[in-house]
Amino acid sequence: MSTTRKQIHLAAHFPGVNNTTVWSDPASASQIDFASFVHLAQTAERGLFDFFFLAEGLRLREHLGRIFDLDVVGRPDTFTVLDALAAVTSRLGLIGTINATFNEPYELARQFASLDHLSGGRAGWNVVTSSDAFTGENFRRGGYLAHSQRYERAEESVAVARKLWDAWRAGTVPVDVERGVFVEPGSVSTVEHRGAQFSITAAPGLPAGPQGHPVVLQAGDSDQGREFGATRADAIFSRHGTLEAGQAFYRDMKARAVRHGRSADDLKILPGVTVVVGDTDADAQERAEHIRRQQVGPQTAIATLERIWGRDLSAYDPDGPLPEDDPVVDGTPVVRGRTRESTAPVEIARQWRALAEERGLSIRELVIETTARQSFIGSAAEVARQLDEHVQADAADGFILVPHLTPGGLDEFVDRVVPELQDRGVFRTEYTGNTLRDHLNLPHPHRRTREL
Repeated sequence: MSTTRKQIHLAAHFPGVNNTTVWSDPASASQIDFASFVHLAQTAERGLFDFFFLAEGLRLREHLGRIFDLDVVGRPDTFTVLDALAAVTSRLGLIGTINATFNEPYELARQFASLDHLSGGRAGWNVVTSSDAFTGENFRRGGYLAHSQRYERAEESVAVARKLWDAWRAGTVPVDVERGVFVEPGSVSTVEHRGAQFSITAAPGLPAGPQGHPVVLQAGDSDQGREFGATRADAIFSRHGTLEAGQAFYRDMKARAVRHGRSADDLKILPGVTVVVGDTDADAQERAEHIRRQQVGPQTAIATLERIWGRDLSAYDPDGPLPEDDPVVDGTPVVRGRTRESTAPVEIARQWRALAEERGLSIRELVIETTARQSFIGSAAEVARQLDEHVQADAADGFILVPHLTPGGLDEFVDRVVPELQDRGVFRTEYTGNTLRDHLNLPHPHRRTREL
């Protein structure tokens, strides 16, 4: 094997509130039972994955003024789940999605440092933002944070958290673990921060964890989001899964990181993808088509169309043609509590009509065609080849797998595809480090001596 061959990073996304989830499958289990989290996490660790990734929903989605029950089941508290998973895993990284808009950096720094200690250095923070007044109604802040300020707040929030993690002098350690932590005089600094979003005077309540700084993940794709990722993130959860789009995004993000004085290798690009494995390529394709029809049932097809057209389309036949009129642009939003489908609905509608006419697609068939997440489909060997191709061609550093089933959606991949990747020499055969930063080959901000 060539020593220049890039190694593939893999992570597992817990499906949860997700339109890729197939609820009707007999193998689908609870989205909130702790046993489901344990099964997926332990499967990922058995497959030597870098990390387990937990999303978050701060308010149940609404569609046309009603709770949208086709992809909403609720979600337990992120820190509670990850802290519990730290006790039933030993090497797997644990990344939680936590909103920087509705949380304070002192509290977040303390919570992530706690997770990093409890897990032995496996904590990570997927930083998300919101200017959504609907979600903000659940919080004192409400919806008054302007859209333009969301990344300003997020960037400052991460900066303050890192100051707090750095404030406990490197090398300060417990001298008596059973009795507690002894703090040497002057070993803890007070953080004085005065910024546009936060004004605090604080000292950390516990030492930084084994990683120094938990790994920071980010997923914004606007120019402002990309700049935030290039300056503050350790890894990007990308939506660019095709080879060409992935290569363009990869080049852009690596170049931005370098412009900000960072090494290109210190920012990992990890697209979210689905995988369908079959005994043969044809078998896998047939399974993938069946899964897509399960994911996009008649109700989901109409609901997806309503999010573009901006009005009630329940009178339309999902197996019939698209509406002939254009979307409502300035009406009351059809959906609240999720990312808007498009900022140019009229143009999207025209593109969809052209595609439907060209290929003779019904509403449901069109939605299946246009809303599929990038997938790798084929035999185990073919899927491994495709994943490897994307990484070696600099379209990604690895992948975050989004299974369609809870909790067994990763079982087949770990059993069949991981050995193929190992045979190709592009995936580890054992963990060689203990922390999430070790798995991702990221620098440690300040390694601290742990010997007593």
